[in-house]
Amino acid sequence: MNGRMIAWIVGMALAVPQIASAQQGERYIPGIWIDPDGCEHWVMDDGVEGFMSPHLRRDGTPVCHKVSRCAVVPTDQMFATGSAAIAPGGVNSLRSFFAANPANGFVIEGHTDSRASEASNIALSEHRARAVAQVAQQSGARVYSVRGFGESRPIASNATPAGMAKNRRVEILCLR
Repeated sequence: MNGRMIAWIVGMALAVPQIASAQQGERYIPGIWIDPDGCEHWVMDDGVEGFMSPHLRRDGTPVCHKVSRCAVVPTDQMFATGSAAIAPGGVNSLRSFFAANPANGFVIEGHTDSRASEASNIALSEHRARAVAQVAQQSGARVYSVRGFGESRPIASNATPAGMAKNRRVEILCLR
């Protein structure tokens, strides 16, 4: 063997354990993501990159659900200002809602008014949506997706206190 071949073999021997450990560290988390139209997508994500493809029936048509807004949780009544902790009475109310609802699954979406920065509004809306989703899961409900939209989807004007109060909400979408 020449020096080049030995260097290549030694280099490969040193590289193999590094490659194996990198592959062991990758943990793909499979799941189903529901798009806004109610159609399912298979997803795999390791936190750095991911893969998504439509969930199709045997005949090639997409698996889609009828999506309806089945509840709007006014966050002023459920959360303290700037907090994602649900008030105790709110937890019981949500548990009752999820236990009595015949939906196949839920999509939980958080929204805020425009008073804080965009970044903090997105974070707050996502934390509040996750808190509601956690109650849903504890109640035995299936949660397909949790999203925080911050101030990007207002339903009323942010120019008035009444409009801002309407925009501070968590919407629960039912999939049937």
